[in-house]
Amino acid sequence: MGIGATAGVAAVGGLALSARASSSATSSSARSDLGALAFDPDAYTELTTTVTDTAGTEHSVTYHFWKAITYVAKPVDEKYQSLNVSVPVKVDGTAVDATDAPILFANSVGGYMPSSVADATGIGGGSGGPMGGGGAPSGSAAPTAAPSPSASNATGDTNPTGGALSTNQLLALAAGYVVVEPGARGRTLKNSAGEYYGVAPAAIVDLKAAVRYVRANKGRIPGNTDRVVSAGTSAGGALSSLLGASGDSPIYASYLKEIGAADASDAIFATGAWCPIADLEHADGSYEWNWGTNATSAGTVVDQAVSKELRAQFAEYQATLKLKGLRGFGTLTARNYDEYLVQQYLEPSATTYLAGLSASARATYLAANTFITWKNGKASFSWADFLTHVGARKKNVPSFDAFDLSTGENNEFGAGTTIARHFTAYGQKNDTTGLTNKRLDSDIPELLRLMNPMYHLADKPNSGRSKHWWIRLGTKDSDTSLTVSANLAAAAAGLGDDVNHLYYWDQGHGANTDPGDFIQWIAKVTGHKAVK
Repeated sequence: MGIGATAGVAAVGGLALSARASSSATSSSARSDLGALAFDPDAYTELTTTVTDTAGTEHSVTYHFWKAITYVAKPVDEKYQSLNVSVPVKVDGTAVDATDAPILFANSVGGYMPSSVADATGIGGGSGGPMGGGGAPSGSAAPTAAPSPSASNATGDTNPTGGALSTNQLLALAAGYVVVEPGARGRTLKNSAGEYYGVAPAAIVDLKAAVRYVRANKGRIPGNTDRVVSAGTSAGGALSSLLGASGDSPIYASYLKEIGAADASDAIFATGAWCPIADLEHADGSYEWNWGTNATSAGTVVDQAVSKELRAQFAEYQATLKLKGLRGFGTLTARNYDEYLVQQYLEPSATTYLAGLSASARATYLAANTFITWKNGKASFSWADFLTHVGARKKNVPSFDAFDLSTGENNEFGAGTTIARHFTAYGQKNDTTGLTNKRLDSDIPELLRLMNPMYHLADKPNSGRSKHWWIRLGTKDSDTSLTVSANLAAAAAGLGDDVNHLYYWDQGHGANTDPGDFIQWIAKVTGHKAVK
C-alpha cells in the first residue's frame, strides 16, 4: 500500500501545527478488484493539530492520516509516486462526517522539481523544489547563467518549498474537507544509468494517476471523489491548471498505462492555481511583452534586439488565440493587452488594497506612490507607470528557453542522459552551447501539448476539463508574465466556465493573501456546507 506511516511534529505555513499520535496506526488486508490499488480504510494514524483560521482563532482538529500510499501499480519511484490522505473526524470537539466532503488535491511541486510526501509526519508535510524554476541540477555539467534566468529570487511572499499551499490544506481540514497530498516525479531525478526519469511529462502523468487512484476508490476513500479540487503554486500552479484543463484527455493514455494507473477518470471538479508558470513554449515572448523594458536588479537592460523579436512572437501568438477579455472587453491582442490588464485587474487590485487601509495609511501610501490617482474611492494609473512601480525584472532573456540551456525549464525537457534541451525553435536557432542541429527534437511538439493547459482550453477544447477556476497572481510577480494567468482565465471563461481570477496588489511570486476565501469558494462551487 505504501512506504510506511509515522507521527510527529511539523510547523507549516506560519500556522501553529503540532501533530501527535493519539492512537496506534491500524491496518487491514482489505482488497477489492483494484488489487494493490485498493485504499485500506483502516491503515491510518489518528493525529491532532491546531489550526489558526484567518481571523486568528485557534481550532483543535483531530484527523485520520494515511501516509505514503503508492498510487500506481508499476511505480518508477515510490518515494515520489505516493500520496497522503488527511480526513477530519473532530473539530473543536465536535464530530465531523467527511463522507461526502470535497477533496482538496494539493500538490507541493515547485520549479518542476520532484515532490515527495514520504517523510511527512502529518498534513502539510510534503516537500518540493524551489518555486519559479531554477538552474540545472546540482553537480551537472550543464552550462549556467549568472544569474540563472529562472532563479526564484524569493520575496517575503514566497515559500521556496512550495509550502504556501499548507495554509490551504490546514484551513480545508478545519472546514471539514478531505485533503489529499500527492507526490510527483520531477526534472532532476536520475537513475543509475544517468537517465532523467522525472522530466516532461512525468509530473502531470503522476498527478493524473493520483487522481485516478482517488476516484477508483470511490466508497472506500473518505470524501466525495466527484468533487476533487486541485491546488498548486508556480510550476505546481501550472500543473494544477493542466490537471484541470486536461481531464480524461486521451493523449496521456499510454503514459498512464505504462506506470499502472488505475482504470478510472482523472477529471477534476475545480482548479486552484497560484502564479502558474504555464504555456512554456510562448512564455519567453509573453515575458518580454510584459517586462521587456524593465532593467534587471543589477540595473542593466537585457538585449533589446532579442526582447523585440520575442515581443513580436507574442503578438503573433496572441492573435492566433482569438480570446475575448472578461466583462465584454473584446478580443485580446498585443496592442490592447496593457489596457486590459490595467482595467480588468490592476486598478481593481490597487483599489481593493487602498480601500482596506486606514485613512492615514492610505495617505502615506499614496504620498509614496504618486503615480496613482485616487478619486471617488478608485485607483487609476497608466501601464507605463505601473511597470516603473514594479521595478526590476526577475529573469534574463530569454527567460525560459535560455540560449545556453541553463534554466530549469530546459532541464524539464531533457531526455535520456541529456540534461537539458531547447523547446522553442527560437531557442534552438540561437543556441550558444555548440549544438549543430538547428531543429527541435521530433518529440518536443508532443511534450509541449502534454504540458500546456492552453492546448486543452484553446487549441483543442477538452470536454472533460474542470468547469470552475480559481486563479491568483501577485502584481509584482515578474517570475512570469501577467498575461499567462489572464489568458488561462479568458480561455476558460470563453468556454463558459466559472472563473474567479484576481491579482494581489504589490505581492510577489507565491503570494496567497485570501486563503479563507478559497476555502469558502470550494464550499460554494461544490455545494458543501463547511464546518463553522
